[in-house]
Amino acid sequence: MRREQKQTGPGIERLQRWMQAVIVSPGDIDDAIRSPEATSEIPAERLEEVVKPSHSMTSAERVEVYHGMYLLRMVEALEYDYPTVKHYLGEDSFEQLVREYVQVFPSRSYTLNRLGDHLPEYLDARKEWADSQFLADLARFELAITQVFDEAESPVLTAEELQAVPAQAWESARLRPIAAFRLLELKHAVVPHLKAYHNDRPSPRPRRRNTWVAVYRREFSPLYLELSRAEHNLLRALVDGTPLAEALATAAVNVRSGQRQEKIFRWFRTWVAEGLFSSVEA
Repeated sequence: MRREQKQTGPGIERLQRWMQAVIVSPGDIDDAIRSPEATSEIPAERLEEVVKPSHSMTSAERVEVYHGMYLLRMVEALEYDYPTVKHYLGEDSFEQLVREYVQVFPSRSYTLNRLGDHLPEYLDARKEWADSQFLADLARFELAITQVFDEAESPVLTAEELQAVPAQAWESARLRPIAAFRLLELKHAVVPHLKAYHNDRPSPRPRRRNTWVAVYRREFSPLYLELSRAEHNLLRALVDGTPLAEALATAAVNVRSGQRQEKIFRWFRTWVAEGLFSSVEA
């Protein structure tokens, strides 16, 4: 007597690929189940074969729980890194932004820590949005804050180490920044928006204004310094490895003659006191 072969399921690997395709798919759960990525693994009409209905939920409703949780987790991850962007947009618009963003830049890692790395790039490309360029600058600022928070610890250059450098070595000396340091050059005023978020005030209207800011970490806290153009240019030269004498000479040309030396010395003293430099190579 011939024995009938028992029909087998789709296999664990195919089931995993199908589940991922459904969970990350945009739109509602019906669209997700019928998406090309999902149906290439398991046809929509076979849904009840792989996900059994319960006494209170259909098969689609059971999968929808995970489908909805995926977007919620993406929103939670990005609002942690971009709270000021969310404060400006509002909850609904921010959720819509995340929904669209993760379709272009989905998570590619076991961790969501780097999910938002491409948000400034994404916003920059959305030229049809009235505030896209401002939002891109605001996202760059918040991304820098996240990056310095996550960076490895560096030794910090001390006043004693500076004093130990021979006078004749300063001309060719190079300063190395700490790892937890980012230097930004932006086209919009972003600091007022960060302050509005922290003080629970409404966001001001976007303002186009050249902005230079150093973002760094000290004692496990992300901090920032607003800079003038001349300060930024000098600091940029220093962190790019320009010898100190050359960087100072260039800065002196761009600073008004009145109290030029005192002003540059004050900048340098502030940067050292804030722990922006890790070492000096003399």
